[in-house]
Amino acid sequence: MGMKDQFQDKSEQWQQQAKQKAQEGREQAQRGRQGQGERQGERQGERPGQRQGQGPDRDRMRDEESERLQREEQERLDPDYDM
Repeated sequence: MGMKDQFQDKSEQWQQQAKQKAQEGREQAQRGRQGQGERQGERQGERPGQRQGQGPDRDRMRDEESERLQREEQERLDPDYDM
């Protein structure tokens, strides 16, 4: 296996690990929001999803951020192959 293949494999491993950790973080945050948010919402008379900084826009921003990080990582490794 050449060095290029090794770098690509390692990059793919890191990307998978990053995706898994991001998913775990989202799930953990969701569980935390459900428990805390429901109690706060009951006291304040609002539903948990109505508070600022939550909902589909926040998830979309996280997805875009993870895609950007993956692109940057790939671009960082790509110049090594051009030599």
